[in-house]
Amino acid sequence: MDWALRFLGVGNASAVELGSPNAVIERDGQPWLAIDCGGEGLTAYQARYGALPSAVFVTHVHLDHVAGFERLFVGSYFNPELRGRIRLYVPATVVPLLHRRVADYPNVLAEGGANFWDAFQLIPVGDAFWHEELRLEVFPVRHHWPETAYGLRLRQSLVWTGDTRPIPEMLARFADAGELIAHDCGLLGNPSHTGVEDLEREYDARLRARMVLYHYASAADGEAMRARGHRVAMPGECLALAAPAA
Repeated sequence: MDWALRFLGVGNASAVELGSPNAVIERDGQPWLAIDCGGEGLTAYQARYGALPSAVFVTHVHLDHVAGFERLFVGSYFNPELRGRIRLYVPATVVPLLHRRVADYPNVLAEGGANFWDAFQLIPVGDAFWHEELRLEVFPVRHHWPETAYGLRLRQSLVWTGDTRPIPEMLARFADAGELIAHDCGLLGNPSHTGVEDLEREYDARLRARMVLYHYASAADGEAMRARGHRVAMPGECLALAAPAA
């Protein structure tokens, strides 16, 4: 069984030419779990797979990560085969934020008779959740405010940080089994995102060797980070993953 990580987009919220920083874990070439649902991310997903995602993990509710939900609602609600079956794995503290951001609108349908969540199977998650008989771990990251943003681990296979400042204490625990680490990083850091100098200061060379960087501001910034010896993801790039722990 082959596993891979496909980057649907790698840019920050302003780098529209690089796409929303969303991704998909693939199994045997097929989508297994989508990570976030930005507007551009959903477009890239449909272009790649010709369908809507059947399962989505939500890291946090900034619009480059959740702006596709209105379109996902329409595609699911009006399809009897999908309605109520798209699984949304959402950290429990993020659920009310997601509701306020994308679901709390009077009469989601003009004619009434529908609730936003009718279209989905909402699964609030804590420290871990099960998806298709595999266990994934969830951990808090440093992005804007405590308990609003989370990363994801598929043990022995992948760690996805989501948007974050450096989190060496979390990676010491959640990236200790040789996983590929997809890490937020731009050329310049700021109070809610990692910069390349932050990355080089906070993580040792052995850990950085397992990292692939995304969420940067421009193609030129990506090239500048590559020139410093870092692996930097490209839109649409697919990276092989080790098989996850059973």
